[in-house]
Amino acid sequence: MTHPVPVHGLHHVAYRCRDAEETRRFYEDLLGLPLVHVVRADAVESTGEACPFIHLFFEMTDGSCVAFFDLGDNTAAEPSPNTPRWVNHLALRVGSQAEVDQARQRLIAAGVDVIGPVSHDGFVHSIYFFDPNGIRLELTLTISDARELQAFKDEAHAACAAWTAQKNRRPAAHA
Repeated sequence: MTHPVPVHGLHHVAYRCRDAEETRRFYEDLLGLPLVHVVRADAVESTGEACPFIHLFFEMTDGSCVAFFDLGDNTAAEPSPNTPRWVNHLALRVGSQAEVDQARQRLIAAGVDVIGPVSHDGFVHSIYFFDPNGIRLELTLTISDARELQAFKDEAHAACAAWTAQKNRRPAAHA
């Protein structure tokens, strides 16, 4: 068997949006991610399915993008019925605590409800909010130093295995 190919980073993650212009204003004008590419088509190339759409790409400073599909029906994606709203989210990294604070103030001034800042396990410091499509976003700052990050990495497999073992011991009604 061959080895997996190296993954060099995130190119883009894509979501459905209700309205392309509303989404553009939020991501470009409010969050500062420039709109760098637009694909407009009447059919999906990968499936051949007839479905008019516009696909918007907003670029982050590392070159990766967050992207959106407007399917032309003014409908946002519905949340997953079996998953709490806080689970599925997009976390975007910022460079300093001052940037977290500045973003929080800017979002609040624009009428966006913001939760936080919240500190998570000495790992990251974050704020949370929803975009106009109901997508939960997190702006986050890594607060761990290199030694702490290495310790988290060294403990990750054991922590995952411990969770799995504990979960598998639970009665079915509580799983």
